[in-house]
Amino acid sequence: MKPTPETLQRLKAIVGDKGFVVGEADMAPHLVERRELYRGKAAAVLKPASVEEVSAAMKVAHEAGLAVVPQGGNTGLVGGQVPDGSGEEIVLSLARMNRVRAIDTENNTLTVDAGVTLAAAQEAAREADRLFPLSLASEGSCQIGGNLATNAGGTQVLRYGNARDLVLGLEVVLANGDIWYGLTGLRKDNTGYDLRHLFMGSEGTLGIITGAVLKLFPRPQSVETAFAAVPNVEAAVKLLRIADGLAGGQVSTFELVPRIGVEFVVAHVEGASDPLPDPSPWYVLIEMTAGTKAAGLPETMEAALAEGLEQGLVSDAAIAQSEAQRADFWRLRESLSDVQREEGGSIKHDVSVPVSRMADFIATATSAVSARLPGVRPVPFGHIGDGNVHFNLSQPVGADKAAFLARWDEMNAIVHGIVREMGGSISAEHGVGQLKRDEIAATKSPVEMAMMRALKQALDPKGVLNPGKVV
Repeated sequence: MKPTPETLQRLKAIVGDKGFVVGEADMAPHLVERRELYRGKAAAVLKPASVEEVSAAMKVAHEAGLAVVPQGGNTGLVGGQVPDGSGEEIVLSLARMNRVRAIDTENNTLTVDAGVTLAAAQEAAREADRLFPLSLASEGSCQIGGNLATNAGGTQVLRYGNARDLVLGLEVVLANGDIWYGLTGLRKDNTGYDLRHLFMGSEGTLGIITGAVLKLFPRPQSVETAFAAVPNVEAAVKLLRIADGLAGGQVSTFELVPRIGVEFVVAHVEGASDPLPDPSPWYVLIEMTAGTKAAGLPETMEAALAEGLEQGLVSDAAIAQSEAQRADFWRLRESLSDVQREEGGSIKHDVSVPVSRMADFIATATSAVSARLPGVRPVPFGHIGDGNVHFNLSQPVGADKAAFLARWDEMNAIVHGIVREMGGSISAEHGVGQLKRDEIAATKSPVEMAMMRALKQALDPKGVLNPGKVV
């Protein structure tokens, strides 16, 4: 339903001139996702400055039957934060809600507004000599509310878990404007349903996260980082088990990088160089952390790599000798997504399989897409420690970009079919949004889908929160 001028005035009165955006140029950044797969229109963009303003705006929207699209830093990759093309929806941005509310070093918690960027939350923890371990390439612009609403993963899931594992309490505005004040810092509360988990991963379809109590951890005093060449994915998985066993849970990162990814980064990122003298089909970025410099991490890393060399799992390796060299290793890994744009069209897959099936999946999927589209360049990389692989496909050299991208659904069907056969998930950390909404029914059972729809109906009976997304 298109909002009337009177309704728009009511909304403007709630958020004020600073929080009410209707000009096309000013709204434009909120209407397209970063890969430009989805571009929408909006009747207005609201930027409330408090939970009370979010609540008041939702009361008006609920009363008028207006669709509201919650939006964080607009870094999502599945279109969950983008309005449709009708021009009738309202985008509700949390960008002005960017306060660090409190930090409790005794309880190891950080309480923040949903619009605080991930980098700002990390810095607030660092200033208190603590660690907030969620880490993403987009951390300078993505926001905590969006991280939680999509259950973001990142590079340290192996040790610390996904976003949902890093939250103790939430503040949420429901579809009708009611506010759930659930900002508890309790680690144990066995009083019935754990409501916070309803909203993490819900992509704004059940409620709007406006605040969160985040878990903090001791800040590592010792960090050891290595970049190792391995002959195949099977060897990478075996090396992970060796490293994890020797380190006793101190492995925080274990990332898989293909040779083609290294070549892309070296070709397109200024100052980037090959970290090892001889090329290898695959590499792993390994990081171990500990709370004390006396933890013996250098010896542990060397022992893991030595064992890998002895078993033929590692052909060469470099251990970072400085913070600059460590940053170079990380830049190579974190540039992998962006550099694919320089090679033309890229068809994305954010999937997960059991770690034990990772090698089989990559080999099977590579063979299948190559048979269907000769010359396609698979770029599989990601978080091997938790089974999450970004199985991206770069267009054949010299191919027409538009024609290649037109085969997105075809390639998705092939890859996702293999994922389902292996008991995996077609969305490991990016969410469902618009991109995968119609596909999840093929992955989830009818009972699961019915439960999801029942939750949506119970919490948003009018369907005003982010319609057309997830379910």
